[in-house]
Amino acid sequence: MTVSNPDPSGVHPGVLLRELHHRVTNGVAFAIDLVSAAAIRVEATEAKRALSDVVELLHGYADVHRALATPEGDTLIHAATFIRKLGGGMRRAVLDRMDIQLAFATQSLALQPERCWHLGLVVHELVMHAARHACFDGRAGQIKVKLTRNGALVNCVILDNGSRPARDVSDRELRIAKDIARGLGGRIEQGFGAEFTSIVLSFPLTQRERDANWTIATRQIRAPRRAKAAAPSDAALASRQAADALGGLLSPSRRPVAP
Repeated sequence: MTVSNPDPSGVHPGVLLRELHHRVTNGVAFAIDLVSAAAIRVEATEAKRALSDVVELLHGYADVHRALATPEGDTLIHAATFIRKLGGGMRRAVLDRMDIQLAFATQSLALQPERCWHLGLVVHELVMHAARHACFDGRAGQIKVKLTRNGALVNCVILDNGSRPARDVSDRELRIAKDIARGLGGRIEQGFGAEFTSIVLSFPLTQRERDANWTIATRQIRAPRRAKAAAPSDAALASRQAADALGGLLSPSRRPVAP
């Protein structure tokens, strides 16, 4: 039986996307080299400082771009680590320069690679949306990303301490994020207060993700018993248990079938 290829070029869209990512990465690296060379050649202190600042800015955008690369393979990804790495790039590229603090409160969460990537795309879009449109009214800007799991449902909350004015017209910018959320089987909702704004992404886990996260949660519950003997730090123990659980699920003999 002959199966028609929806792409007449015969090239898988993922390959084209990775090639585009590779070219953008090379372009940013080339720009960094050019500006760095100019910073070395210039003699004026103020100009040298300005060019060095541009280099740092480009490095930040490069970090974000690398963090948002399309993942390869089928190995489950720790979403909290993925999101925090992305946040580091956003701080370096934009948020630190705007004097906006970015904080995280995340639980252990294993997601399939492409779905974790989609989550990262949404988080990046929503954090940048908050940075562009939040009205902080003289307060120190703060954005918090909270990632939690409630049974088979994932909630990702982007909360900032800005007020509602000047944001109503910007809601159209969330269309892409909402489209990605629908691709995850979820939705995005907004909430406003006098001195805060929240955007919540909710989506269900797949069966494979439910199996992995159930195992992680089970091993973390058992962890305190072993902690009495070894007494490592709670954070290190939780991280190790999550890694052990995820690693076991990825072995060929135990890997569940993706939906």
